[in-house]
Amino acid sequence: MRRVTGERRPMWQTWAKVPARLLPFADAATADLPLARLLRLSLFQVSVGMATVLLIGTLNRVMIVELGVGAWLVAALVALPILVAPFRAMVGFRSDTHRSVLGWRRVPYIWLGTWLQFGGLAIMPFALILLSGDITWGPWWIGHASAALAFVLVGAGMQTTQTAGLALATDLAPEATRPRVVALMYVMLLLGMVVSSAVFGLLLADFSQVRLIKVVQGAATVTMVLNLIALWKQEPRVLGRAAPGPSEGVDFRDAWARLASRGRTRRFLAAVGMGTVAFGMQDIVLEPYGGEILKLGVGATTALTAMMAAGALVAFGLAARWLGRGADPQRVAALGVLVGIVAFSAVIFAEPAQSATLFRTGVVLIGFGGGLFSVGTLTAAMALDADGYKGLALGAWGGVQATCAGLAIAAGGALRDGVSSLASRGTLGEVLATPATGYAVVYHVEMLLLFTTLIAIGPLVRHPRRASAQSPSKFGLPAMPG
Repeated sequence: MRRVTGERRPMWQTWAKVPARLLPFADAATADLPLARLLRLSLFQVSVGMATVLLIGTLNRVMIVELGVGAWLVAALVALPILVAPFRAMVGFRSDTHRSVLGWRRVPYIWLGTWLQFGGLAIMPFALILLSGDITWGPWWIGHASAALAFVLVGAGMQTTQTAGLALATDLAPEATRPRVVALMYVMLLLGMVVSSAVFGLLLADFSQVRLIKVVQGAATVTMVLNLIALWKQEPRVLGRAAPGPSEGVDFRDAWARLASRGRTRRFLAAVGMGTVAFGMQDIVLEPYGGEILKLGVGATTALTAMMAAGALVAFGLAARWLGRGADPQRVAALGVLVGIVAFSAVIFAEPAQSATLFRTGVVLIGFGGGLFSVGTLTAAMALDADGYKGLALGAWGGVQATCAGLAIAAGGALRDGVSSLASRGTLGEVLATPATGYAVVYHVEMLLLFTTLIAIGPLVRHPRRASAQSPSKFGLPAMPG
């Protein structure tokens, strides 16, 4: 056997010579929380990103175009998780104060959310096939009921896992590195969306019902594996008592009252909600718009989610640089809103120009504008942490965001169907009697909501908030949504 001469330098020695400032999030690691453990913990965000792509990207296109399900019904199904979204603050608060016989606070909630995700994804493909009318026995409503159950399970699992998981990441990270750790979790969410959207697009390019079953149930298995790896030996066990956390004797209503009474919290959450609706109504109609109006295939429309996430990643890097130089986070959010107005204009004009390139440009700008809006509001949201109740603060952000996103999706689908029905009957006039009219109305409403969001952000900009701690990393972000 030939002996190794030792002349070749190990790869870890090469990487060790690279300055930490050139390695994204390398400065988020510490001796107690090394980078390998941190990246392993972030895998739960990858599973959430994968489920997000399935719900609002791949499956809504498949249901509307390939399975022939009405857009209003698809929108209602995708929006069903909003039924549990308002409880995210409660989930976060309970994970703050939970007493487990095994000595954990966060792990039981993350594991519960994982099983909910797995169960919903396991039954989802069969439910969608029944929903499309491919049924020879049983009542007509069995498809509707099973599809609703699947979407509720997946949505509740995602929200529970993400809320408790982010709180666990915040617990494990030291105070000095906490902003970069949470930022890394956010970037991993988007990377999960980019990778999974590309994989789903390739796997479903040659669509069939059998392939749909394999892809979705494969995603269920991957979710379970990723979350199990992410949780393994992460949270310390404190047997016989609750893990260290906020002081006892405070109920949820008192803790929420403290959070809501701080500064301009209510106006800030209202601005976040309106901005989320403005950027979220297109989620249910963007891919069908590309398929029905611009004649793009399943693979091409699924890739739109990756384009949007890529635009958001670029926005994160730029926003982090600006905020690191002392930029007002509310102004960064307002810039994202302005970019969103330009983005929806490009999407609207893509139809009369029949330009797929203009459409894709608008999609990338939607991700870029939404990324700036998210980072700007997230930086300002650091003040939401009330008296150590990290789970409550993340749950409040996540509850507002998820509720408004669900309402936006439902409103987008219903508005598109209603206007398209009127246009097809000639009620709106001969000029508007085209399939694109319903989509265009949705995009115009989103632009109006973006202008409204600018009005809501204005007073927050005029009244400077306490400057939050800045990250020395060019890649770090101050905080992340639930």
